Amino acid sequence: MSKILVTGGAGYIGSHTCIELLNAGHEVVVLDNLSNSSEESLTRVQALTAKALDFIKGDILDSQILDYIFQSHHIDAVIHFAGLKAVGESQQEPLKYFDNNISGSISLVKAMERAQVFKLVFSSSATVYDEANISPLNEDMPTGMPTNNYGYTKLIVEQLLQKLSIADTRWSIALLRYFNPVGAHKSGQIGEDPQGIPNNLMPYVTQVAVGRREKLSIFGNDYDTTDGTGVRDYIHVVDLANAHLCALNNRLNAQGCRAWNIGTGNGCSVLEIAQTFEKVNGIHIPFEFSPRRAGDVATSFANNARAVVELSWQPQYGLEDMLADSWNWQKNNPNGYGK
Repeated sequence: MSKILVTGGAGYIGSHTCIELLNAGHEVVVLDNLSNSSEESLTRVQALTAKALDFIKGDILDSQILDYIFQSHHIDAVIHFAGLKAVGESQQEPLKYFDNNISGSISLVKAMERAQVFKLVFSSSATVYDEANISPLNEDMPTGMPTNNYGYTKLIVEQLLQKLSIADTRWSIALLRYFNPVGAHKSGQIGEDPQGIPNNLMPYVTQVAVGRREKLSIFGNDYDTTDGTGVRDYIHVVDLANAHLCALNNRLNAQGCRAWNIGTGNGCSVLEIAQTFEKVNGIHIPFEFSPRRAGDVATSFANNARAVVELSWQPQYGLEDMLADSWNWQKNNPNGYGK
């Protein structure tokens, strides 16, 4: 099997992907600066799989540490998760985001080029699509100028990777455009553990359920949707992790740069999430309606046909699984990895 470098491998999606890689027989090397993650996640990944991985604490902006990794390991491919992802913070500190997400990605691909490693799976986002597109979104629709700097960094990195693969045909790059990852590993041992106030809906819901927060704020109840709240495409993180495995297998035998949507193809409203969480887990979620957030669109969900056909990938988990697994993680780890 292959040896895979996973940048940002201690994070939420990264740690779940490490489990799938190890279970599939790959060797795994993780590079993570632990700025928004915990080494504990990797300890648990190794316990859950009964397999070892190599962890290096460091930053993708550090060319020396990258060269050290490529010199001391025979890396076959890279899965690149490392990056900052708080939308609000990206508006207040754009340079920090440009440096980490754009310069960091350039630093990584330069090191890959020096090491003659040309297989890359990049963690992108549905935020790259133009807001004028009508859901379901497909990969042939135009990208636009994202309303926030986080989305902007994803778009810029996508574009520079596309240009790189045109200039040098040795590159084989997958751009995975995630919709809204939720849920956790069935064991309840690893999951989403954001630092500070969660930016994403699901950890906010579970933190309310576990008593860490008073109530859920639902931003906007006057959208043109079935119940007035925003509609999104929620995907189980284990399905998302498996998509990386499928994309990796596709890229090991291909050239060029190609994008795939990774979503279920089903839209679900915020209110529906809160109500279904209550039903599935038997826990009341108090909520209040708040004004819309700037930059939020009413509806966003995927057409995932390209990934299903080309990657032989199929989401396995439905909404109730996602909500039960999110709660199983949070109730077993009320303070996340902080015990």
